Amino acid sequence: MAASHFPSPFASRVIMFCSFLLLLWLDNAAAITRHYTFHIHYHNVTRLCHTRTILSVNRQFPGPRLVAREGDRVIVKVVNHIANNVSIHWHGIRQLTTGWSDGPSYVTQCPIQANQSYVYNFTITGQRGTLLWHAHVSWLRATIYGPMIILPKRNESYPFEKPHKEVTIMFGEWFNVDPEAIISQALQTGAGPNVSDAYTINGLPGLLYNCSSKDTYKLKVKPGKTYLLRLINAALNEELFFSIANHTLTVVEGDAIYTKPFETDKLLITPGQTTNVLLKTKPESPNASFLMAARPYFTGQGTFDNSTTVGILEYEHPYHHKSSKNLTLIQPALPPINATGFAANFTRKFRSLANAKFPANVPKTVDKKFFFTVGLGTSPCPQNTTCQGPNNSSKFAASVNNVSFALPSVAILQAYYFGQSNGVYTTDFPTQPLIPFNYTGTGPNNTNVINGTRAVVLPFNTSVEVVLQSTGILGAESHPLHLHGYNFFVVGQGFGNFDQNKDPANFNLVDPMERNTAGVPSGGWLAIRFLADNPGVWFMHCHLDVHTSWGLKMAWIVLDGPQPNQKLQPPPSDLPQC
Repeated sequence: MAASHFPSPFASRVIMFCSFLLLLWLDNAAAITRHYTFHIHYHNVTRLCHTRTILSVNRQFPGPRLVAREGDRVIVKVVNHIANNVSIHWHGIRQLTTGWSDGPSYVTQCPIQANQSYVYNFTITGQRGTLLWHAHVSWLRATIYGPMIILPKRNESYPFEKPHKEVTIMFGEWFNVDPEAIISQALQTGAGPNVSDAYTINGLPGLLYNCSSKDTYKLKVKPGKTYLLRLINAALNEELFFSIANHTLTVVEGDAIYTKPFETDKLLITPGQTTNVLLKTKPESPNASFLMAARPYFTGQGTFDNSTTVGILEYEHPYHHKSSKNLTLIQPALPPINATGFAANFTRKFRSLANAKFPANVPKTVDKKFFFTVGLGTSPCPQNTTCQGPNNSSKFAASVNNVSFALPSVAILQAYYFGQSNGVYTTDFPTQPLIPFNYTGTGPNNTNVINGTRAVVLPFNTSVEVVLQSTGILGAESHPLHLHGYNFFVVGQGFGNFDQNKDPANFNLVDPMERNTAGVPSGGWLAIRFLADNPGVWFMHCHLDVHTSWGLKMAWIVLDGPQPNQKLQPPPSDLPQC
């Protein structure tokens, strides 16, 4: 009888195991280590006919692109050549067990002092899309920021049409004077800080501003093509509406999470958020150019920069060289400055893909529930002085559950890791408001906040629900809340006061949007859920820097899990000292 050509059961198992190892090796072989060096320098820049010395990375404004693939390890050596202390935050990167590389000064690290350096070392796990990096001490991120482009793994494709070209568009704010002087003066006097002098697109104000016709970003496109625009809001203090005249955009991603595609001719993007959109150009080159415009969304009582930045979308004309100066320039229609209705309707359109490849793993059950008020308040003036806050005896402040967070003089993560929390932070952050009131109605007579460095401790793998309730104290405003170390699911939002008995019934637990930054509606509430599966100390704060400076921030401490890969890694040897 002829010998069988089929392998034995044992041989089959060996072949299968070897195949598995080969696949694992190929997957890991595709991931590489990418090295970057960021030199923080002084750098003269002229905008609005005004030259000033800014702080920048590698003398670029905006800063250099950081490009990696999902699964890559990223090593960035940051060298500080300026007098200011500095740290860099990799906004939206999960930093699984690598909290030492997250970046917020006095939370996960002491800042990098003058003539010192620090190596940020992290792996991009299960993430792909558009994020950003920026300074995370005081207001230095006004000029120290740049894009982070995370490509899919090799041989992986986008879940949408492959674009002809990819373009990064970063929004920012330009100040004619040093932003550090602005916030320093505001904190001293208790007043609202002076506002920016312009908004920018890729560092350029655009032709609507004085002296800026040449400082206008131009995007040249071919007809009949699809472009992927990576939109990033790196502005300090303003949420922005954006539109391209006579063009429809298809939203396909938010905060590096793919979305169910939806079309819009205008969008809203808060500081810290990213939005990827597909732009399909017209089939033939039109006899016109089109303005791309961004201006603020604002509902508060204070002052704000009420101006508009523009860029120009120009079509290539292959057969005749028509001067772009002779083309009609078409302007887009943007929502009114205070269009809260548009803001709410737009954010509700974001839905996760929630399919087998990109599931929405929203916690269906919750271990711990929190109710946090977020909004403004006051601090009393120092004795025998007058202030310029809401009245001459108080300063502006901001808080979560009426606790205005005070940054310590050492890093919280260091104090936690070495068991030296005494005098650095406490773990008694209130789980709900200490004194309930009509949050979106008439506020309390006493608007003073409590100052403290308080945190919430969560056991590993706790499923968490947080209802963030906006208050009307000193004016209702939208607050874009950013959570470090995590994405969260936006399961609900509404106007007025959150109703624990009625509102949870309408939560979306099927395909909620997953984000790292989301706006708490002006005069309303936002409900989020996340699984505390990343040990360390994680900052949560309003991404309007003025509110962060006033204290609208807090910290979560997530304990280690039982497995080795569920524990915070030891601190690196070059961790900066305070």
